[in-house]
Amino acid sequence: MLKTTRPTIAALAGAGLLLTACGSGVEDPADADAAEGRTDGAESADVDVSLENCGQQLQFDAAPQRIVGMSPAQTELLVRLGLADRMVGLAQTASSELPEDIGAQLDGVEELSEDMPPAREILMQVEPDFVYAPTSYEFSADQGFASIEQLDEAGAAPYIATGGCFERRAEGTVEDLFVDIENVGEIFAAEESAAELIADGRERLDQAAQLSEGAEPLTVAQVYVEGDSISVVGGGVEYDIIAQAGGDNVFSPDEEQFSSFVFAQISAEELAARDPEAITFGVEDAAHEEATREYFEQNHAEIQAVQEDWLIPVPNHHLFPGSLQNVDAVELVAEGLYGD
Repeated sequence: MLKTTRPTIAALAGAGLLLTACGSGVEDPADADAAEGRTDGAESADVDVSLENCGQQLQFDAAPQRIVGMSPAQTELLVRLGLADRMVGLAQTASSELPEDIGAQLDGVEELSEDMPPAREILMQVEPDFVYAPTSYEFSADQGFASIEQLDEAGAAPYIATGGCFERRAEGTVEDLFVDIENVGEIFAAEESAAELIADGRERLDQAAQLSEGAEPLTVAQVYVEGDSISVVGGGVEYDIIAQAGGDNVFSPDEEQFSSFVFAQISAEELAARDPEAITFGVEDAAHEEATREYFEQNHAEIQAVQEDWLIPVPNHHLFPGSLQNVDAVELVAEGLYGD
């Protein structure tokens, strides 16, 4: 399924392919060397890594040198591992803003796309040898994107966030993030940085879990509202974020409506019938948050969560598979449910 900044079923089905074109111009040779030399001049570390990723076997005898982050979440993870000097392309940059300290390290790195994955030709122009994507969708040849097979032929290793693998999307968990950090750390001989990221993430999750210790689990619905359309979460890392925060999701992965994807559109009546004590909802920005709150106040005054104003906004990009912000999302929800 397509990952966009508005991950509802309707938005996913109606999204079109947006292509970005590279501009031309005259640049100082020193500037060009600074941008391109960030990778070509780096010494490749010898590694001996063999691992399975989304059904494909990846083998590395040297750390990749030319990396493309197919979303800001993957780009941030790579930079946190100390790999900013190897980045040659940034994709889907409009899906979320990079933290200021991360963006500052990526001056001169080419932006390949904004709202959608880059077209095959645009991706190939930067000659990557490692392409890190949040989901399998980014490698859909029928959408005009470079396929896994085409990247293999070009000598580029495609890596998909574990929680975004097609066969695992419905069962994805926050723990998958740590699998990715460990794998990428081994591929780039950055095990020490990876271990630090994992330790920090686990410590924060433990602290978030302490907020609900001894408390009766609150019933929660995680929703996304666009206009009068309601989508709810019933699986994937989005579902696990609620569980990690100590909530009891009123929708279950076992339900038929989640058999094809982790999101399902429901009627207003069905949400009211589940009557959750709290509602978490994905937001793009302040305006979207305000519109969602207004929707609940005007249409669902009978639901406990609305009556008690137990509405917890979570930025959409915190919910993407393989994002360091999965931990932030757990903290936000735990604090919203059980904090003072």
